[in-house]
Amino acid sequence: MVAHLGDTARTRVRRLPELAATETDALYAVLDAGLVAHVALVDGHQPFALPVAYARDGGRLLMHGSTASRLFRGLAAGMPACVTVTLLDGLVCARSVFHSSMNYRSAMVLGRACAVPAQEKETALRCISDHLMPGRWQDARPPSRKELAATLVVAVPLDEASVKVSAGLPDEEPEDAGWPAWSGVVPLATVPGPPQSADADPPPAYVLGWQR
Repeated sequence: MVAHLGDTARTRVRRLPELAATETDALYAVLDAGLVAHVALVDGHQPFALPVAYARDGGRLLMHGSTASRLFRGLAAGMPACVTVTLLDGLVCARSVFHSSMNYRSAMVLGRACAVPAQEKETALRCISDHLMPGRWQDARPPSRKELAATLVVAVPLDEASVKVSAGLPDEEPEDAGWPAWSGVVPLATVPGPPQSADADPPPAYVLGWQR
């Protein structure tokens, strides 16, 4: 359960606060719909932000990476982190450049991660696999002990977060009404394409069924 959704000094939405969502379900919906998170932390005086695969597991976010990764070593050590997920839903074409924008759903999670214990690592990796590629885990070769040892899985609690949602048609100023430019929204979506087999075997039914 999220204790503070946009309710702390660090997560309160100041720019266009009317776009802020305050329900925990809104946070879960964004995280469950996304595939890639960008994770940022500061190492020394240098900030780094990298894309990672993730999955929500109840009230925490699971992410995995190499034990050789500076990012994941920092996360496992409990360095303060910022995790963001953005879903781009459309390009908003207003008659003015100023009001042209994007429709989006975004979530920001602040906190400190901890390493998932070795005995829970495989279960956590399955959770991530099921989020990205439902049905794949039971079909593919499971990770070996060597592969598990080379993988770090971290969990970030969803205790402090904010959500912002922008949707709808363009805004206009009175002087825009007579400007001879098209106004509207171009929807955008991530859609799976036709599977491309690496050999003569046809793709399984669960792959053909992946739709977002």
